[in-house]
Amino acid sequence: MKLLSIELKKILPYKTFWIIIGLYFLFLALGIIMAEYIVNAMVDDVNKRLPIPLPHAVLFYFPDIWQNLTFFASIRFVLIFPAIIVIILITNEFTNKTVRQNIVNGMSRSEFIYSKLQVVFMLALIITVILMLVMLTLGLIHSDSQSLSLMLNGFSFVIGFFIQMLTYLCFAFFVAFMLRNTGLAIALFTLYTIIIEPVIYFLLRAPFIWENTVYTYLPVNSVIRIVEYPSIPALKKLMNFQLQDQVTLLACAVPMIYAAVMIGIVYLTFNKRDL
Repeated sequence: MKLLSIELKKILPYKTFWIIIGLYFLFLALGIIMAEYIVNAMVDDVNKRLPIPLPHAVLFYFPDIWQNLTFFASIRFVLIFPAIIVIILITNEFTNKTVRQNIVNGMSRSEFIYSKLQVVFMLALIITVILMLVMLTLGLIHSDSQSLSLMLNGFSFVIGFFIQMLTYLCFAFFVAFMLRNTGLAIALFTLYTIIIEPVIYFLLRAPFIWENTVYTYLPVNSVIRIVEYPSIPALKKLMNFQLQDQVTLLACAVPMIYAAVMIGIVYLTFNKRDL
């Protein structure tokens, strides 16, 4: 609690933190509002070429809302905002030399790492709780039946989203500690997650290049795959699509292993490198 209180004293007055977190929730809210419209626009486009039209998708009903909104909340372009927050909070310590001051004042290097991991955990938890409350509210508003069993069915996607957010932020934590420069860390992290890894994914997935599923275990892609698809019953029933219907232990284990390895590397290197 002492380490967390020190971090909160740094974060709460920091305007950049509130601006970026505000942008994150703004884009998340816009995504939630536009999600049903976008999906149904795609359905309307498909219906022009089908003899029997597909029904419109309804995204905000229990239990499908848990899967649908965690899917839209875990798109790469949305996840990047809290990751940038983590990078800025860590690299600022090196830029402003406050990491040295913390060590001089008696904080050990291990405690410094642990304090940043606390921030990562709390940020992932707070975002997950807020999203969960939004989904619960929308589900109660739109669903005809409000039975507890129906509401809790599919709740595993919320847990999956928390693991997504936590492991993705651990990746940002790793990049920040390795590079220590705010601009360089944000640029390389964004470049890799948005451009480089999707290109690698595409090349490895192409059957004429590689005939296996190694592409599914790329670091960021393993995070995205925890909640890989939205739940649209029309596609399952009428077109026989085999979409994701639960969060699997394997899907969660892979990014958690990546996160553990990255934290271990940070611990080893930070204890040896000069401040």
